[in-house]
Amino acid sequence: MNPGRPLVFDLDGTLWDSTEVVADAWNAAVSEAGLELGSFKPADIASVMGLTHEQIRERLFPGLDREHWNEFSRRAYAREEDFLRQRGGVLYPGVQAGLRLLAERHPLAIVSNCQKGYIEVFLEWTGLRPIFQDWECHGNTGLSKGENIRRLCSRQNWNDALYIGDTAGDEAAARESGCDFLFATYGFGQASAAARPLHAFEQLFELVPA
Repeated sequence: MNPGRPLVFDLDGTLWDSTEVVADAWNAAVSEAGLELGSFKPADIASVMGLTHEQIRERLFPGLDREHWNEFSRRAYAREEDFLRQRGGVLYPGVQAGLRLLAERHPLAIVSNCQKGYIEVFLEWTGLRPIFQDWECHGNTGLSKGENIRRLCSRQNWNDALYIGDTAGDEAAARESGCDFLFATYGFGQASAAARPLHAFEQLFELVPA
């Protein structure tokens, strides 16, 4: 059963684009909290995809101290889950069917810098939970993405996992964890010139042998 090379995926910018729904959720949270933070656009959300909780504060909310940021973010993350359960995100072409086919010959997992519960919402909305063997996130552990990849692979006894992501941070995390890396060029970020490119999700079937 799925004896092929383990595949570990980033989520945002690699499997789906949730920026429009998340922007709407954050705008709702701002309104509910009575804060004067302006209006968020999908591009604002895209600019922080892949960052940790604290890095998002530094990028988008430099004027909020940690206490107020933590208070607001709890509300914003809750609205994210509510909105995404209703509307979902936009899966990249080939992801839904491609993951199901890949799962027939590869163990699959997800590691993201997202908050606790976000991956579960993705899995529930897409119906893909049964095909993933494991997942981990910064919101669960407080650890770096590289360390989360390493720990997930260790508990699954995976020695040759491939990490697929869309940012230089993902590339660095793969390097930190000792995994090879594929750069999803269709996502939100950039990677080094040395990163092996994945121009479309379906290309995985060519780049990763069964």
